[in-house]
Amino acid sequence: MSNTPQNLRFAGRILYLTQDPELLRSQLDGQDLDWDPSIALVDNISTDEITPGWVCYYYDERLAHYCLVGLRGGVVKPGNIEKGGFSVIVSGLSKGCGSSRETAPYSELKAGIQLVVAKSIEKIYGQNSQNIGLLTTTDFGVLDRIKAGEAIDIAEFTKGVDEISRGIVTAGGLFAYNTKRLAGDINPPKLETEPRPMTMCEKVIAAHAIADASTGRLGVPAVKPGDALFVRTDVRFSHEYVTPMAKSLLQQGVGPDVRVKDPESVFAFRDHLTFLDRVMPKAHIEMGLRDQAASLATVQEEFCNQQGIKLFGEVEREGKTVGSEAICHNKVIEELANPGQLVLGTDSHTCMAGALGCFAFGVGSTDMANAWFTKDVRVRVPETVLFTIAGDKPQGVVAKDVMLQLLSMDFFKSGEGIGKVIEFAGPAVVAMGMDERATLTNMAVEAGSFTGIIEADETTVAYLEDRRSATADELRAMIVESDPEAVYYRKFDIDLSELEPMVATPGDPRNGIPISQLGADVKIDIAYGGSCTGGKKADMDMYASVLAQALEDGRKVADGVRLYIQFGSQEIRAYAQKAGYIEIFEAVGAELIDPSCGACIKAGPGVSDNPEQVTISAINRNFPGRSGPGKVYLASPLTVAASAIAGHIVAAEETRAPAV
Repeated sequence: MSNTPQNLRFAGRILYLTQDPELLRSQLDGQDLDWDPSIALVDNISTDEITPGWVCYYYDERLAHYCLVGLRGGVVKPGNIEKGGFSVIVSGLSKGCGSSRETAPYSELKAGIQLVVAKSIEKIYGQNSQNIGLLTTTDFGVLDRIKAGEAIDIAEFTKGVDEISRGIVTAGGLFAYNTKRLAGDINPPKLETEPRPMTMCEKVIAAHAIADASTGRLGVPAVKPGDALFVRTDVRFSHEYVTPMAKSLLQQGVGPDVRVKDPESVFAFRDHLTFLDRVMPKAHIEMGLRDQAASLATVQEEFCNQQGIKLFGEVEREGKTVGSEAICHNKVIEELANPGQLVLGTDSHTCMAGALGCFAFGVGSTDMANAWFTKDVRVRVPETVLFTIAGDKPQGVVAKDVMLQLLSMDFFKSGEGIGKVIEFAGPAVVAMGMDERATLTNMAVEAGSFTGIIEADETTVAYLEDRRSATADELRAMIVESDPEAVYYRKFDIDLSELEPMVATPGDPRNGIPISQLGADVKIDIAYGGSCTGGKKADMDMYASVLAQALEDGRKVADGVRLYIQFGSQEIRAYAQKAGYIEIFEAVGAELIDPSCGACIKAGPGVSDNPEQVTISAINRNFPGRSGPGKVYLASPLTVAASAIAGHIVAAEETRAPAV
C-alpha cells in the first residue's frame, strides 16, 4: 500500500485460490494467472484451512510461514504465501467459515496480504480482519483496477459497513480506534432509533448499550438492524488456544502493566489441547510443537494468576491428571450465564449459550483483548431469522438431525444467512430439554450466523434454579421475549413430522442429506461421540439407549471400528457414572475420554490419521482437516452409536433404539 492511508495501491501479486490445483500451483511457482469468471474459485475456505489447529500453537509473526497450509488439496506449502510476493488473495463463497481463530487473517496479513477478495465473507472472520487492519471486499471489480495500478480510495473497502467499522478500518485496526475513542478523539455514533417492537437479541443489545461513555450509563430505548454501538458484556471467556495471543495484543496495545477490568466476570479454560500429547504426529514433535503447544497453557495460567481470573483447569482423579474440568461452552451453561445476558467468548461456538436466552457470540483475540480492558465490545445490530419448528419428531430423530436439515437449506448454503441471528421457536423447540436446545444454538454458527437464541421458559428456570444463586422468580424476571410485532429478515415454518435421520457428508456441515439417500453402505473406521455439541447429558442418554440395546442383542462395536465417547464436563461424566452408562459403554467396547475439545479440533483421541479413514461424528463441523486427514460425516449421537455397532453408517431406528 502507499503511505497515504486514504489512497491505496497494491503493488504485490494477486493470488487466485482456484479449484484447479495446477492453476494454483503455477501461481505459487511464480506465474501470474489471467483469471476470468469461468475459472472456478474455492468456496467455503474455513479458518481450519487457513491456519490448521497445529499452526495455532504460534501466536506471533511465525504464523505467516504457515498461511493456508491446510487448504484442501495440499498444494500450499509452508512459506508459499509469505515468499510469493502476494498482496491480494481471491476466493469464492463463504471465506473464513468455521472457528473464530484470529490466527487465520493474522497469518494472511503477516504473509503480506493486504486485501482479501471473496464472493462472501463470514461474519467473525470479517470482523477479525477489520480489527487487525486486513482489508476485505466482495467487489470483484477492484481486481482490474488493482492490476491497472490504480490508487483506490479506502472508502471502497468500507462500503456497506457501519460507522464504527468504518472508523476501525480507516484507523488501521481496533486498538488504534479504541485508543482514540477512550481519549475522546473519536465518538461512536449516537443512536437515535425510536422505540419499536424488537426481537430478543435486539432487546438484549438495547439493554446493554453504552448510552453515555463518560458516565457508563447503559440502555437505550431501542435498536434496529444496522445500528452500530458498543455494548457492555456480562461474561467474557477465553481458552488456552487464544488467551496467549489476546494477552500479547492487550499488552502491546495498552502496556505491560495493564489490568483486566472487572476480572470477576472473566473466565479462562484449559480445555482445547488437554490430550494433544496422545495424538501429536512425530513430525510435529520434531518441529518443537509439543513444547510450543504446552506453553499456551502455561502463559494462560500465569496471566490468570496475575489478573485474578478464574481458570477452569485440569482435574486429577486418584492422583492422576485425567482431563479438563469442562469444555468452555458446557461450563458456561452449567455455571456461568443467565437469561438476558450478553456473553462473549473467543470461540465460535459461544453461541451455544443462546439456549439459555442469552445473546452470546464468538470473537477473535483483538476483540477479547479490548473487552478485557474496556468490558465492552462493538456490535452491529444483526437481522434475525425466525424458525418456527412444529410437528412430532419421528422415532430416532433428534435435535442434531433438525439442525443438519436446516443447514442444508439453500438459504444457508448460498450464504444468505451469514451474520444473521437464528431465533428458534415453536412447540417442537419448547418440548426439547436444555441439552437438545443447546445443540440447535451451538450449531447456528455453522450457517455463518451471528448466533442462535431460544426464549427462556420454565424449562430454563427449572434447569438454572439449583445452579444459580438467583431464585426462580428472579430468573423469570431475567427472561427476554421477542415482541409479537417484531420485524424479522425471514420467517420459516418447519414441520418435523417427515424428517428422517440425517448426515452431513464430508467437507461442510451444510452438506446434509437423509441417511436413506447415502446409497451403498458407507463403512466406517471411527465413531466419535463427544465435543460441546455431542458430549452433553442428553447425548449420553442417546449413546446408552443404542448401546444397551446392542448388548441385549449380543452385539458389540464392530470389528475394525473404534468407538470413542467423550464427556463435555466432569459433571456430565458423573451423571453417566451414576446412571450406569459407563459400564454399558465399556461393555460394548467403547473407549472413554475425559472432558476436552479433543478430536473435534484434531487434538485428542478419535482423530483420523490417514485420508482413507472414515469417521461418523457427533461434533459440529467437518471442514477438511478438522479432525484429521480422513473423511468425516456428521450425525446425531444415536446414529454415531448405531453406526459403531453396524460398522457402517446406519440410522439408529434400524438397531431398534428406543425413542428419545
